[in-house]
Amino acid sequence: MKVQNITDINRFFEVIDSCKGKVELVTGEGDRLNLKSKLCQYVSLANIFSNGEIPELEILAYEPEDIEKLISYMMNS
Repeated sequence: MKVQNITDINRFFEVIDSCKGKVELVTGEGDRLNLKSKLCQYVSLANIFSNGEIPELEILAYEPEDIEKLISYMMNS
C-alpha cells in the first residue's frame, strides 16, 4: 500500500509499533526493511525524511487488522 503526506512522524511510528504483525518499507530498489525495528525506522526514514514531511512510501502489512489500522491512520490524518 502507498501512504502519502506523512507529516506527523511520531504518530506514524506509534501506529506501526502498535501493529501485531510484520510491517515493511519497500525501497525504490525493491528491498524490504522491517519498520517494526527502531534501527530500520531511523536509518531508512532518515534518507527519505526531508523538510518535516514524507511525500510517499510503499509499505506492506501482512495482518488484516494491521492493514485496517494503517488505512484508518491515513484517512484520519
